[in-house]
Amino acid sequence: MQEYDFIAIGDITTDAFIRLSGDDADVTRDDHKKVKLCFNFGDKIEYDDVIEVPAVGNSPNAAVSAHRLELKSALITNLGDDYHGENSLNALKKEGVSTEFVKIHKDIGSNYHYVLWYEEERTILVKHHEYPYEMPEVGKPKWFYLSSLGEHSLQFHKDIVKYMKHNENIKLAFQPGTFQMRLGYHALKDVYEMTEVFFCNTEEARRILETEESDIKKLLYNMHELGPRIVVITDGPKGAYAYNGEETWFMPMYPDPKPPLDRTGAGDAFASTFTAILVLGKTVPEALTYAPVNSMSVVQKVGAQEGLLTLAEIEEWLKKAPPDYKAKKI
Repeated sequence: MQEYDFIAIGDITTDAFIRLSGDDADVTRDDHKKVKLCFNFGDKIEYDDVIEVPAVGNSPNAAVSAHRLELKSALITNLGDDYHGENSLNALKKEGVSTEFVKIHKDIGSNYHYVLWYEEERTILVKHHEYPYEMPEVGKPKWFYLSSLGEHSLQFHKDIVKYMKHNENIKLAFQPGTFQMRLGYHALKDVYEMTEVFFCNTEEARRILETEESDIKKLLYNMHELGPRIVVITDGPKGAYAYNGEETWFMPMYPDPKPPLDRTGAGDAFASTFTAILVLGKTVPEALTYAPVNSMSVVQKVGAQEGLLTLAEIEEWLKKAPPDYKAKKI
């Protein structure tokens, strides 16, 4: 069995990007932020176009990102024996991601999500099929990257933890998805305690911690108390923060060369790049420096993977970074 650097674990889907214009859609705003996408009830809503993007999702995106960053990557996931499943499988192979641990189900369909794309933001209609999750024998990879799974996956999380306890050198990156956050910390306590590096944004941190706390340092420290050795919390265009139990860093976002086209996958690009840089033996401040560059690039393209960069491309962008683009201890 091939020994992998990076094995991502999580659900896979096809995203159908449905682009909406301002003729039939609108938004409501709160504090200058878009908070609701609005249509007239009962109307026929015109759309500008639709673009299908196969083999996406937090974990597939991370696996593709890791491969482009020169790691041997694989994906543990489930697909249906159907048209969308075949397209996703072919897309993974084309990207160089091993499909050795992809399980095909003849009696269950592949996941398919609808992305309502308005200006640079998106609202996603999701459906996760209920797959019989199973932890395969995968050898001893350097890292697991765990992210979005369906709501019937609790036992699977326990199986992942059990596998790691029998293979103690495997490190875990955890970027919880919607259902994992809904399960709550106590249901996934063992996962948090096994986590080497944890990723979420400020809103998600408050949801997980069940708090209204706004002090970013307190959010970092409180999340660290749940078990992760390194906690990374992003705050949109305001930047990102990391805490390793001893030191806290702040990193500004890499400036956009032009207005974002689509923000889908920006968080996945950040988290997977941060993890990949750690796998390559670099430090937390270095990982904080590389990660925002990939996020910047991803939002310039449609979908979560087209804009993912190679290691050499990220380093070229770093040469052009403004003088204040560096990780700062706070």
